[in-house]
Amino acid sequence: MPEPIHATLRKIAAQLFALVIPLIPGLAFAELSVAQGSAPTSSYPAKATPEWIYTLQQNDSLTNISATLLQNTADGHRLLAHNGLPSNASLKAGETLRIPVAWLKRQPEPARVSSVSGNVQHISGFDGRKTPLTEQSVIRVGDELLLGAGSATLTLADGSEIRVSPNSRLMFNRLTQYGKTGMVDTRLRLQKGEVHSRVKPLQENGALFEITTPSAVAAVRGTAFTIQAGVGGSSIQVQKGVVDFGRPGKAQRIPAGYGASVTTTSTERLNIRQLPPAPTVNPVEPVVSRLPAELSWQPTSAPAHRIDIFETSSGGWVQSRSVTDNQFPIDQLDNGQYELHVAALDQRGIAGLPSVIPIKVELLAKTPTLISPENDTSIDDDMPEFRWQLNGSNELARIEISQDETFENLVSTSEWAPESLALPSRALNPGTYFWRVTTEAGGTSFAASDARKLTINGTIPPVRIININYLDSQVRVFWERADTAKKYRLQLSEEPGFQNIIKEADVPDTTASLRLIPGRRYFVRVKALAEGPIASRWGPGRELYLD
Repeated sequence: MPEPIHATLRKIAAQLFALVIPLIPGLAFAELSVAQGSAPTSSYPAKATPEWIYTLQQNDSLTNISATLLQNTADGHRLLAHNGLPSNASLKAGETLRIPVAWLKRQPEPARVSSVSGNVQHISGFDGRKTPLTEQSVIRVGDELLLGAGSATLTLADGSEIRVSPNSRLMFNRLTQYGKTGMVDTRLRLQKGEVHSRVKPLQENGALFEITTPSAVAAVRGTAFTIQAGVGGSSIQVQKGVVDFGRPGKAQRIPAGYGASVTTTSTERLNIRQLPPAPTVNPVEPVVSRLPAELSWQPTSAPAHRIDIFETSSGGWVQSRSVTDNQFPIDQLDNGQYELHVAALDQRGIAGLPSVIPIKVELLAKTPTLISPENDTSIDDDMPEFRWQLNGSNELARIEISQDETFENLVSTSEWAPESLALPSRALNPGTYFWRVTTEAGGTSFAASDARKLTINGTIPPVRIININYLDSQVRVFWERADTAKKYRLQLSEEPGFQNIIKEADVPDTTASLRLIPGRRYFVRVKALAEGPIASRWGPGRELYLD
């Protein structure tokens, strides 16, 4: 008896579905996996599972595919059966195999720190130990980042990038890589703060990426977006691609150019709105040779604009500022390549679509002009002041002091500073030196002045008279010993200003006898003498009197 017509139609539909599914590229059931927020746990489930499409390469064989891609290397023939191929099938380059994601090898894959600046704490998920985050840190599953005034940029195993803003707390719940497929499964929790994400597209490698907050979940397939979490709720802005965002189980698809927000306590529906358009930025020189340079854009109706500056190579956050007018001074950048992001802020302070301007900073340090001390000068001060004139823009400078003209071994320097005068970092011992000024621009360009000769006459401290003995018409004077003194000079005067010297003598020891006329007042003082012109200042005078 013939089958009822509705049964026949069901059979035909089932056959057509079986023929069409293998022709769909990418992951046939990946949408389910992302929405649920977890990967399958069983190795070989009986029902249909998310699949990854592998394109066979030259010299691929069933053996090496099983060894490099599958959890169970003995299940290569099961893979052939899954694709409707005989056990003796010949594999050819360019053909494809459908591999259930649950069959693939999986292992934890740490995130790499691309750049870090300021105060960022790394909390270990293993023992809870808190250490400062550095570019050598390794981020593993269970770890947490706690950011104060700092920021950090991280790169995932598939090349996706996340930038964590200041005052954020981010936890790493899952960092999984599927063998050598290039696919990763990343699950993060943003407890507070802001994260900028640039996720590799799913069409290329099947990456899964999800960020949860205390009030929402964001599941993405390859996009650029920014997400914020705070006490009042969560919000998201999608710059590229799409994001499924909202309360768990109630997410809605947010396309590029739109943002959405959800409150922590309210039961209101998801608030979806169009983002402010990207501002029209006035032309900027692609290579900047002088700083500061001006960044400006056409006026908009926005109450303020946000400027973010990132390093192109590392993705590191360099600056983030909000301004109320339509211009911003670019300054304090080292030589290198950068991305300038300019976005309008809405009434809630949420950034819209950014205009992205690439620039290259290429500053050149110029030779400074020396002012003082003059060449071949002798001075008594052991901490002399050096002066010069800067001839470039946005330059730092420092003095360099050496005992020879090669400047290979510096005796003293000053701190790098945008100044035109400085003192050496420490007192200079008596002797002859050479000094110059070196300028630096952009962190990579340096210039040095010609060298000048300088002699430090003395750093011997003043000599103090410590005792006076009277015997008849003679007076014996005793004074302190100076460590570097070769001899001492004594002066005798009849007035305390020592304008009229009645006796002066060089003495090799720290004592001397004087014959004085009784009834007259005298004044005596001593200073130490070292090699060459080096001498101390005169010590304080002492009064002498014989009855």
